[in-house]
Amino acid sequence: MPQITPAGVVDVRPLFAPLHQELLMGLRTLLPEDWHKPTAAPGWSVGDVVAHLTDTAIRRLSTGRDGHLHTPPAGGLHATADLLAFINHLNAEWIAASRRVSPRLSIELLDVAGRQLIDFLESQDLQAAWLDIGREYTERWHHHQQIVEAVGGRPLVSRRWLFPVLDLSMRALPLAYRGIQAEPATVVTIEVTGEAGGAWTLVREPLGWRLFNGALPHAAAHLRVDQDTAWRMFFKQRSRAQVLAAMTVTGNTELAQPFAGVLAVMA
Repeated sequence: MPQITPAGVVDVRPLFAPLHQELLMGLRTLLPEDWHKPTAAPGWSVGDVVAHLTDTAIRRLSTGRDGHLHTPPAGGLHATADLLAFINHLNAEWIAASRRVSPRLSIELLDVAGRQLIDFLESQDLQAAWLDIGREYTERWHHHQQIVEAVGGRPLVSRRWLFPVLDLSMRALPLAYRGIQAEPATVVTIEVTGEAGGAWTLVREPLGWRLFNGALPHAAAHLRVDQDTAWRMFFKQRSRAQVLAAMTVTGNTELAQPFAGVLAVMA
């Protein structure tokens, strides 16, 4: 009989060190012209993405490990738009300055900051910080994937790397479905196909939707989508229309609509 279990803690800490080494090995094989190739990150080259990875590692170490807080903008952060604008400003500042740095030194800086970040994350209390650690993993995986796609490298889509990204990204589903009213015990199952795929189930409970790992028979809606479409959707590389076109839905098609717009990034 199919079974489901509550979607709980995901421990991706053991993946940071090998992912870091995989990135460094790839970067050290690049040609000078590869550094300037455009990536899926709008306006950013391969070198810019590398610099951004260094920047985010330094920021997390400075705030989380060292207690050094950023000075907020003069107008304050009163809405999501304010926070996004502030983050984009920080990103742009670092990218602009980093374009003065050679590829060799940029890789060395990433290595130093990355290894310290790994040590810091591995020291965290998993039960208290697993979701935040998971967000860090999905971001670093995503930017790494942008680099390898830009230079024709080996995609990070094996189960080892991609399944945790999908599993963590699915945590956004209850929020995405929060406005969808349904009878108690209504079931929506999402099946992602491919080597890194799996099944997740939303169940309508009295206080909202709850996420489970696994599938249930006789779901009100059963959504089936390939892993490439799924991860690109989560990272804003597929439109709602593209996701709906790639998805197979059995049952109530209205219950498929929220899934097609789920994001795992702030946007």
